[in-house]
Amino acid sequence: MGGAKKIMTVFGTRPEAIKMAPLVRMLDEEEGIKSVLCVTAQHREMLDQALGLFRLKPDYDLNIMRPSQTLGAVTACVLAGVEGVIERERPDAILVHGDTTTTFAAALAGFYAKCKVGHVEAGLRTHDRHSPFPEEMNRTLAGRLADFHFAPTQGNRDNLLREGVAADSVFVTGNTVIDALLDVAGMPYDFSEGCLADIDFEGRRVIAVTCHRRENLGRNMTAIFSAIRDIAEAFDDVEIVYPVHMNPKVRCAADRLLRGAPRVRLIDPLDYLPFVKLMSRACLIITDSGGMQEEAPALGKPVLVVRKETERPEAVEAGTVRLAGVKREDIRRIASELLTDGEAYARMARAANPYGDGNACRRIVDILKDRI
Repeated sequence: MGGAKKIMTVFGTRPEAIKMAPLVRMLDEEEGIKSVLCVTAQHREMLDQALGLFRLKPDYDLNIMRPSQTLGAVTACVLAGVEGVIERERPDAILVHGDTTTTFAAALAGFYAKCKVGHVEAGLRTHDRHSPFPEEMNRTLAGRLADFHFAPTQGNRDNLLREGVAADSVFVTGNTVIDALLDVAGMPYDFSEGCLADIDFEGRRVIAVTCHRRENLGRNMTAIFSAIRDIAEAFDDVEIVYPVHMNPKVRCAADRLLRGAPRVRLIDPLDYLPFVKLMSRACLIITDSGGMQEEAPALGKPVLVVRKETERPEAVEAGTVRLAGVKREDIRRIASELLTDGEAYARMARAANPYGDGNACRRIVDILKDRI
């Protein structure tokens, strides 16, 4: 491998692992590339789930997760840890993904080492530096540090160009999450066993819920959970399934507002395979997640986003996503409309997903080989 170019991929959370897994596997198999994988384990247990599903074995595991760690502590640990790995491996480029603290700190480490930085899922913006917090600034700062910007959509590319990023460094590739989703959706799964075995997919309309964002903690989460309870009480043919995030504040709110509600099932976080299978058999998704705004439409599932704004406006424009906000009455009203108006539901379910065709990783690898 003497003439091979060394590409180091860095990530630390489960969403990053899922979205980068097909890219890492392609880099591993690509002639002319030596692939190095470094994980920070910003989220330990949930990251390990994804690594196991995609059969990825890190070359370096920084294992930075500590109880009640602050954003500053995470940033410092990632920066120092990645700096050490770069010094040892001396890669030709490092790849980071999206908007996590790992993303920003690893990009900064690459910049300090004068190593080329590639930003996957680049150019998403809400234009509100505090929402999502700290993700909007993590993503924006990583964009200022990157040499290559792999934008999922033309709109993301336009955001970067407006910020003064050189046009020849921005590439529209689609989103790697679609590559990962299509891979996992084709895997076998036995619904008669495990955590989804007791869910009545045949007799009820299942609504899958996720809610965990930092800016929704407190009053917003109370309104969201109250609306979810309202929906369960209003529709006796609905079953709501909520894999509750491990954040103690989220779990406390879910226990207080949803535990014991009729036809609301609170379960532990799911591995990615059963989660994809849950999405595939749900009729509706209610979420504050960014990735699910891209994934669920690929499965033909309408998405209600319980946030004030989204960095994925293409989904709203395409009609696959509706921005429901964080007010109890608005969430209840929009969900009720989709559960009672078959035409409105069908329009969302049939809308074309703007986030790609499952070939984003191939495009990114080809660009790296050409440019590095």
